Amino acid sequence: MKGGAARKKRAAAAKDDGQVANALRSVYQRAVDEDIPAEMLDLLSKLD
Repeated sequence: MKGGAARKKRAAAAKDDGQVANALRSVYQRAVDEDIPAEMLDLLSKLD
């Protein structure tokens, strides 16, 4: 592989990595933003 082609391949891989990272951040943030189910809160309150 020549220098230019290798550079393009690395740039494409970096772009893909960035897209994966953004998707993971989005999924994580949605999980963090979810409400805790009432059943779970009830169970947790019984531990006190």
